[in-house]
Amino acid sequence: MTTASEHHLRFELNGTPRELTVRANTRLIDLLRDDLGLTGTKEGCSVGVCGACSVLLDGQLISACLFPAAFADGARVTTIEGLAPDADHLTALQDAFIRHGGFQCGICTPGQIMAAAALLQDNPRPTPDQIKTWMMGNLCRCTGYYKIVESILAAAEASTPVVPRQPVGIR
Repeated sequence: MTTASEHHLRFELNGTPRELTVRANTRLIDLLRDDLGLTGTKEGCSVGVCGACSVLLDGQLISACLFPAAFADGARVTTIEGLAPDADHLTALQDAFIRHGGFQCGICTPGQIMAAAALLQDNPRPTPDQIKTWMMGNLCRCTGYYKIVESILAAAEASTPVVPRQPVGIR
């Protein structure tokens, strides 16, 4: 039986330099979840159409379930865990998803937020139609999307990009 070759990677993960060796057939989602314990990125469809595994690679939105981890060498990877500046603060986008009910079961939420972060980076003041078009690659079975669009619009309107994290239920 032949084993896959191994590749030595150096990359930045959520602002921290990382160096490790991966097998050639390791997907980025497996590296993040299984090897590095970052379980915020979810695997939904495994074929790149649901958006649950969305992460940013050098600021560009990608599906981690399709992306070979070896290709992250030299790149900057941002997951949902690395979006906020620290454990005591949320981004305005994360806060808006909480305040405006942009999630229900939570399975698609990390991918929705990462896709929305890429949108707001590209277009800080999107229209509802632009949001709907951009977010088409992120499926949700629970919300009906209205609250997701509302959350993204609220984040775009927020004057403060980072807000203090508050315990759940004390709003």
